[in-house]
Amino acid sequence: MAVLQLREALRAAMTEEMDRDPNVFLLGEEVAEYNGAYKVSQGMLDKYGPGRVIDTPISEAAFSGLAVGAATMGLRPIVEFMSWSFTWVCIDQIVNNAANVRYMSGGQYKVPVVFRGGNGIAHQLGATHSHRMESVYARIPGLITVCPSTPAEAKGLLKSAIRCDDPVIFLESEKMLNEKGEVPDDTNFTIPLGVANVERQGKDVTILSYGRPLQRVVRPAVEALVNDHQIDVELIDLRTLRPLDLHTIVESVKKTGRCVIVDEDWGYAGMGSGILYKIQKPCFDYLDAPIEYVHSDEIPVPFNHYLEEAMMPSVDRIVSAVKDVCYR
Repeated sequence: MAVLQLREALRAAMTEEMDRDPNVFLLGEEVAEYNGAYKVSQGMLDKYGPGRVIDTPISEAAFSGLAVGAATMGLRPIVEFMSWSFTWVCIDQIVNNAANVRYMSGGQYKVPVVFRGGNGIAHQLGATHSHRMESVYARIPGLITVCPSTPAEAKGLLKSAIRCDDPVIFLESEKMLNEKGEVPDDTNFTIPLGVANVERQGKDVTILSYGRPLQRVVRPAVEALVNDHQIDVELIDLRTLRPLDLHTIVESVKKTGRCVIVDEDWGYAGMGSGILYKIQKPCFDYLDAPIEYVHSDEIPVPFNHYLEEAMMPSVDRIVSAVKDVCYR
């Protein structure tokens, strides 16, 4: 099993799928000649040529629309966005077209397109480059929304996304691109979409999270809760935000009777708010405390590094929320 950076795991997924299927191609700003803004597509132009690794102008609306059209004609485009913050200008192509074509055509047209790129806070890029877009896209029927939290998940989930016949929103953390982890070498390795991972079994409280906060603050918080506070945490990595693996979540919360949701979204109408709504009814009779939601402060993302970090969920805030629901 190789140890890869998250960007290398993404590249491995795209390369293996382009080797397997000649209909798969990559397009976006700087993906070819420059080897990718964050070097995710490094070397792919040399291997596949300009017909399958395509540089585009700064025109998200245009190349997103091109990809949707190509997908309806049987190709399998992968669209790379430098930042999901830039997709506000092509939301018509993604939400009005990609998400609806299969339904509105009565299933006559499939739309096997993957939209992928950096989501959320990056490295001091300021408010306009730091939007968390999961709650925007995960609420749209017709779109599958995925958020990996490890290099292995990045490879396995992206390969499944490329093989999927429906449009997939693939949200990566720019801050995690350098992070390393063990990744299976097997070219048939995939992780199914719509299935959560119970990362740790526990009996006292369920923590739900995904993506970067899972690695940055949730796992350290779980370690502190288990070792310092003797609270036996069940930790679930959601992996796919739509369709949500509601069965796994509900069975866990029924078992523990307590739940804390952690993400980097804004709280009001954030991703965690939607998840909370989905689980409160089936779990109501089993809950021993109200569900807690730990999220980012509801302000534009500051440029200053320390303020940027301060607005996001922390280990202390998660520990405090868990102690609250456990009445400790």
